[in-house]
Amino acid sequence: MMKYLDHLEEWIITFLMAAATLVIFFSIIHRYGAGFPIPVLQDWLIGLHFGWAQELCIYMFVWMAKFGAAYGVRSGIHVGVDVLVNRLPVEWRTKGVMVSIICGTIFTGIIGTLGATFIWENGLHYALYHLLGMPTGDLPEGPTTPDLEWPTWFVYSAVPMGSYLMCFRFMQVGYRFLKTGELPHSHDESHVEGLEEEAIEHSPLTPAKDQAAGGTAQ
Repeated sequence: MMKYLDHLEEWIITFLMAAATLVIFFSIIHRYGAGFPIPVLQDWLIGLHFGWAQELCIYMFVWMAKFGAAYGVRSGIHVGVDVLVNRLPVEWRTKGVMVSIICGTIFTGIIGTLGATFIWENGLHYALYHLLGMPTGDLPEGPTTPDLEWPTWFVYSAVPMGSYLMCFRFMQVGYRFLKTGELPHSHDESHVEGLEEEAIEHSPLTPAKDQAAGGTAQ
């Protein structure tokens, strides 16, 4: 179960990014293609409705941001100011790191709960009762989005889902830190996978003092 959960953010972000790219691509093709006076094709393109494309892409980017934040907690790529923690005595550094992890857990848990409450009162309550065939009474159906006409509670559900996932990732990081004493580290952009240091040292683009000295002696 955990091996799938540990890649949940990557799968969601990859799908949303690919879908947004395709939607934007076809929207641009439609916009400019409809301007060419080509018989039949122009009428067909004008008949297509792509007014929802911008709205959908905005929502997908919002979802990418929320789940990307959870991925950042798991992989350690969030920007952090650790000057104070690094200046603490060694015995206090662990406590300082744990305080920051606990604060992140509490904060994301609160945001997730507030978001869940909001979407519940914004139409999720009605949708769930309606789906289960239960009487809805005076429950509000909730507003819908302007172009897609989707229920807004579905769009805003990225807030509680992403926040609760961040909360879970904070707890994961805290558990591993207590167990191993290590935090996740961000990827080193200067490092190229598969390129060994030995190959870099012998590269003709890398100045080598020894080789230069040897060449001068000869």
